[in-house]
Amino acid sequence: MTTVKHLVDPKLLEILVCPLTKGPLEYDRQKDELISRKADLAFPIRDGIPIMLPGEARGLDGGT
Repeated sequence: MTTVKHLVDPKLLEILVCPLTKGPLEYDRQKDELISRKADLAFPIRDGIPIMLPGEARGLDGGT
């Protein structure tokens, strides 16, 4: 099964913030996630849609 990676529109990244800290997000292209360094969480992107629910996020391993 092949996973399709989606590019995140830079304009979208400018307006999206972490739902917990309201801080900025970074896009991890390899893992197809949005990273909140302040919350130490990675939010998945599924079918090109960022899933900004804390319950869907994974914790970052040792500052990934």
